[in-house]
Amino acid sequence: MPYTFAASEKLFARAQRSIASGVSSGIRKLEQPVPLYFTHGAGPRLWDVDGNEYLDYAIGQGALLYGHAPAGLAEALGAQARRGTHWAAQSELEIEVAERLQAMIPSAELVRFNNSATEVVTAAFRLARAHTGRPLILRFEGHYHGWADEGLVGYANPPGRWGPDEDPARIHPSQGVIPAVLDQFVVARWNDPDHLRRRVEEYRGRIAAIVFEPILCNTCCLEPVEGLMRTIRELCDRDGMLMIADETITGLRFGASCAQGYLGFRPDLTILGKAVGGGTPFAVLAGTRAAMGKILSGEVVHAGTLNGNPLCLAGSRWCLDFVAGLGAGHPAAINALGRRLMDGLAALGRSHGVPLRPQGPGLAFHAVILKPGSAEGPIRDYRDYVGRHDAARWAHLRRCLLEEGVRAIERGLWFTSLAHTGADIDETLRRAAPAFSRHAASWRPPQ
Repeated sequence: MPYTFAASEKLFARAQRSIASGVSSGIRKLEQPVPLYFTHGAGPRLWDVDGNEYLDYAIGQGALLYGHAPAGLAEALGAQARRGTHWAAQSELEIEVAERLQAMIPSAELVRFNNSATEVVTAAFRLARAHTGRPLILRFEGHYHGWADEGLVGYANPPGRWGPDEDPARIHPSQGVIPAVLDQFVVARWNDPDHLRRRVEEYRGRIAAIVFEPILCNTCCLEPVEGLMRTIRELCDRDGMLMIADETITGLRFGASCAQGYLGFRPDLTILGKAVGGGTPFAVLAGTRAAMGKILSGEVVHAGTLNGNPLCLAGSRWCLDFVAGLGAGHPAAINALGRRLMDGLAALGRSHGVPLRPQGPGLAFHAVILKPGSAEGPIRDYRDYVGRHDAARWAHLRRCLLEEGVRAIERGLWFTSLAHTGADIDETLRRAAPAFSRHAASWRPPQ
């Protein structure tokens, strides 16, 4: 029988009497039929307050690369909690984590710690502007850089407000943003090196940095086209701009040296979050000594009461040691598992007449469902994604999967964790079969 969610519905109704909108992050309200309430997790599995068990591919929005509640991480956090959770001062742990990052990521010559990647983005932009003396940041449509005023400019403009192909709009999805912030950005289309060159040329001498997700996971799952990383590096070197890799999602997931090692490029600044803390509120600004110079001189303020707190550092040390211990073989194993899952889901789509086209490298992928009449072939950028992906149909299929105990992220992203096994993939596909059948029988396009 499909899962039901009565206990979550009751808790959500109660939450709305004390928590604004009943959730602490707006995106969580999108879950259908109700934002779920969970009691515990173990490995790749998660249990909700109704007793439903899930094979989890949301995996903490990607933060839980190691699965839920790994014993070693729990022991590390517990041991540190007994010594102290916060001193607003230094500890040897801080140096140990920094040294591990230096050893794993060649571009991480120096680091600073924060509590969220949104904070690190703010710090990186401030540092880039100070380093270059220039006002503008170039970013790409569909790339997510945190929820602050600067992070969402031009992120996912609605189709009616895209702006021209050559000059994508600089708008923000939230009210209350300082208006002048919008003028501090140049927006370009992803996966079009020639367009990028034209955007840089138009604003040449005014751009402080180019920021990007090396593999775009927040909008579909889009790997860079051949030559794009090389073009960004070349333009930054030519014009004295900083190359900022936002590896909030890709960091450690794509190997010990992150997506920059996986793809073979070297940024000036790197933003790390999610997996670097294993589910604790921990993030890292890493960079070359030259790019971090204004922090070294004290000309750029970087601060925070909870920065480098020992509890999060203990968690991060465990995470870094775990990934380092996987050796050069990582991420081949989870990539292969993910591709196996993608192939199985695509086969279920074919057998039930669902135009599902999973896209991505395997360890992270997106469940693209083509709109009627849409062209086949890989999706390349944000506008292509909006034009071809049937978001309403995915939402219906996603709910059917949830009701069979397979949990993916609402926007269509799936993460394979280091805790998933081949047996888990097989079980996932067995659970998914009735979900596809029910979806195919009950799906009706919105009128």
